Amino acid sequence: MDRKAWIVVVACVAALGLWQWAYVSYYAPTPEQLAEQRRATEAAQAATTPTPVPGSGTTATPPAPTPAPVTSPPAPVEGSVPREIRTITSGLAGFQFASNEAGIVSVELLDHLGENDANVALNIPQALPIGSLAEEPGIALGGFSPVPGGAPNEAVFLRALADGLEIRKTFTVSENDQDKGNYVVNLSLDFANPGTTPVQRAGFYISTGGAAPVHSTDMTIYTGFDWYRDGKTTFTDVNWFNQSSIPLTGIELRPAQNVYEQKSDNISWAGTKNQYFANIVAVVSGDPGTAVWARRLDLFHGGDAEKKVYGIEGALGLPGFLLEPGQTKSWTFRIYTGPKDLGRLSRLGQGEQEVMNFGIFKWVSEILLYSMNALYGVLGSFAASIIALTIIIKALLWPLQNKATDSMRKMAALSPKMTELREKYKDDPTKMNQELMKLYKDYGVNPFSGCIPILIQIPIFFGFYSMLGTAIELRNSSFLWVSDLSQPDTVGYLFGFPINILPILMALTMLWQMHVTPKSGDALQQRMFMFMPLIFILFAYNFASALSLYWTTQNLISIIQLYVTRNKPLPVLEKKTAGPKKALEAGKGKKRRSGP
Repeated sequence: MDRKAWIVVVACVAALGLWQWAYVSYYAPTPEQLAEQRRATEAAQAATTPTPVPGSGTTATPPAPTPAPVTSPPAPVEGSVPREIRTITSGLAGFQFASNEAGIVSVELLDHLGENDANVALNIPQALPIGSLAEEPGIALGGFSPVPGGAPNEAVFLRALADGLEIRKTFTVSENDQDKGNYVVNLSLDFANPGTTPVQRAGFYISTGGAAPVHSTDMTIYTGFDWYRDGKTTFTDVNWFNQSSIPLTGIELRPAQNVYEQKSDNISWAGTKNQYFANIVAVVSGDPGTAVWARRLDLFHGGDAEKKVYGIEGALGLPGFLLEPGQTKSWTFRIYTGPKDLGRLSRLGQGEQEVMNFGIFKWVSEILLYSMNALYGVLGSFAASIIALTIIIKALLWPLQNKATDSMRKMAALSPKMTELREKYKDDPTKMNQELMKLYKDYGVNPFSGCIPILIQIPIFFGFYSMLGTAIELRNSSFLWVSDLSQPDTVGYLFGFPINILPILMALTMLWQMHVTPKSGDALQQRMFMFMPLIFILFAYNFASALSLYWTTQNLISIIQLYVTRNKPLPVLEKKTAGPKKALEAGKGKKRRSGP
């Protein structure tokens, strides 16, 4: 491959690596930022917390199995009354309903384990209950009372407001629906005016609950707030709230933000999520949402002050309405609280699968994910599925790789002539490039043909990168010494630095591959090529070990392919002769020049 082609490839990979560093390192919160945000949150909540009413109060929500504690108090509740907790269990999840706020305070996933082998719990205690209402975002409307009776899988709550408006909320837990349910709760929300005068309301917010990293090694860039409108998803991660500035300059682009707010129309759903799980509130019937709201919460994972993490909570705004006496205004919502399972989310039917946020290579990621799951059905191991999928991809690319290898061998054969030209025209770069292109043309060599397999593998690599970063299937899936393919394969620490085996093997196999790859003779190109293992190991070192497993496997297959072809003799290059037409034209030109 030509020097310019390698410059482009290396520059692209370096830019992506720099982006990853900026996202994770530069925008990560500092202790000073955390302290300042903690003080601001405490002051704001102290100012908005209502004065307790004698004889009333709020009982503590039973502790969730895995969420991290927070330094700030829980969000205030407007109109607090004694709180009762009722649990309704579906096939895969246990939903805890709080009577006061008429919402889901916690969801225990019965088929997913977090740290210390505890069941994963969704909705962090510091956020409002999922499905709770608020006239002002961040302050739950309390004072609801449970309505006795009803079906075993139903929770019904009722409250009358001072202006005569009655609010009735009916939660129905989906049962025995493995296809798309068992993580789904249907909510019917009814506003009624039983009085004799009209009731005008500016609108309410319905809470999407909160999310935070489940595992201490989960990447915080996946924690954020999503909302969906007209086929497009907008994602705001927890780092968005930081001050934005130009690195190394101190030039501020945007000050730190306390909340995220957007007014819009036709909003279908909104939700909070972490790397592998999501809470989504979707409008099934009734007017679509008209606003979204989110705020960041400062947390400490596992109560460890050294493990600072961010959580997030959000809400979907509903439009205002006017109710004449005897009128009712109703909405129906579908609340999904469970894993980011592409197939299950797709079957919900309102674009909820976009919460995966696969990026520009979305179609590649989806194909790879479905293929991996299909292979798992045959092989019974996700590690084996990744290896098998890699072999299939390399087999499909084998003809292109062979062509690229042949091109590189031709370039190697031309190397003496290329060196000669570079030495001859070293003081005239323009002339040197012209002569090099003429040389390629004369001998029928395409210096860019070796780039084609790499260019094809770039979307595949980043498709794998996006897919493996959020594939719930990989959680707690083991392989040899790897206990969890969704996490780095850390086997120990050296001076506090994690020792991850698979990324190291990936870098070593890249060096091996470089050693057996035909050399082009371009010293600068070879030096840049040496940086590739370093770039990739920085890119993948703290990522899901499944990514390193994929790249190591494809390196080994490429090495085998190179060993198969390396013993072929160097091609004998013959200078192309001019075709009959060109020769004739050349002859006519000579005759014209020979005339008087």
